[in-house]
Amino acid sequence: MMEQNLKDKITIIELDKGDASLPVLKYRYVTSSYYDLSVRREPESWKIDLTLEPLDETVEKKFESRLFVEYIEEPRAFAAVFKGEQVGWVELGFHKWNNRMRIWEILVKEELRRKGIGTLLMQHAIKLAKEKGARMLVLETQSCDVPAIRFYLKHGFELIGFDVAAYSNEDIARKEVRLEFGLKL
Repeated sequence: MMEQNLKDKITIIELDKGDASLPVLKYRYVTSSYYDLSVRREPESWKIDLTLEPLDETVEKKFESRLFVEYIEEPRAFAAVFKGEQVGWVELGFHKWNNRMRIWEILVKEELRRKGIGTLLMQHAIKLAKEKGARMLVLETQSCDVPAIRFYLKHGFELIGFDVAAYSNEDIARKEVRLEFGLKL
């Protein structure tokens, strides 16, 4: 939990799509486990299991992303600011066709994680989704990003779906399946 004095020093600002100084978001996480997905078709049913399993060795994942990419509907991006520096970001987009708000990006600088900044950003996203009248807030993560999954579950999100071929044709074997989480509003 974030110390109250640090929490009081965080402000959340809205970012401008046209700002030339928008950051490149640099994601990095380390995991020693993953959610193993098993999908079996039987004559009259499907059997699906999602079980937390240890990896043979600890894995580090890194990737980069940008704010305001062209495919996001009604994008809005926000930064958590501490001592004049952006230390966390959340980007939302609204899907009119199904009245859901999607979190496209949520990231806190690695050295400031587990201090409550992510929670402030998530609370801000939930507030905005409710103000918009969205029926649900949704997001995507990977079955191997156990730290993120724990964070989403802590904030009330539930598993709402998966895609076994989102990143490659071998996502299950690679232990990196796209998982969708949602929070009913």
